[in-house]
Amino acid sequence: MQRSRCKWAGTDLLYIEYHDNEWGIPLHNDRKLFELLILEGMQAGLSWITILKKRQNYRKAFNNFDAEQIAGYDSNKIVQLLSNKGIIRNKLKIEATVQNARAFLSVQKEFGSFDTYAWRFIGGKPIKNAWKTHEEIPSKTDASITMSVDLKKRGFKFTGPTICYAFMQAAGMVNDHIVDCFRYHEI
Repeated sequence: MQRSRCKWAGTDLLYIEYHDNEWGIPLHNDRKLFELLILEGMQAGLSWITILKKRQNYRKAFNNFDAEQIAGYDSNKIVQLLSNKGIIRNKLKIEATVQNARAFLSVQKEFGSFDTYAWRFIGGKPIKNAWKTHEEIPSKTDASITMSVDLKKRGFKFTGPTICYAFMQAAGMVNDHIVDCFRYHEI
């Protein structure tokens, strides 16, 4: 029997695996939250499946998203990354990743963890929406707008309200599985 899934999961097995086992599950690990934030920014102007297919390359290229190591990247490392065919070679996005690592470390220092910082935008508990169709799901919310403004104020790049909402969805801060998706009630 075929399970009912969110329409965006499509038929690509990598996408289905991501939908079924990652997307929307509450995440509280700082390194994984950092990875998601960076990858959501890398997606800007592209499809998520493009980034998902390159995720292992990103992990290798960016020291498994170790913010301390990335914060120390210099211009030579950026040039090296710009020649890496396994990732999207966008100079602004790569430079933003370095800047975001530095801002991320500052947030960790101020709040004790990025997890504590990020989850405060929704009151610390996941928001469970009840969308019947994919078309009902917003691209941004008041919470993602507030998060975006605050992240930018702290020096983050590629963190607009839509990127922040996609981050919140992926990190399980909001449950945006549609109500007839088998994952909706499991999360």
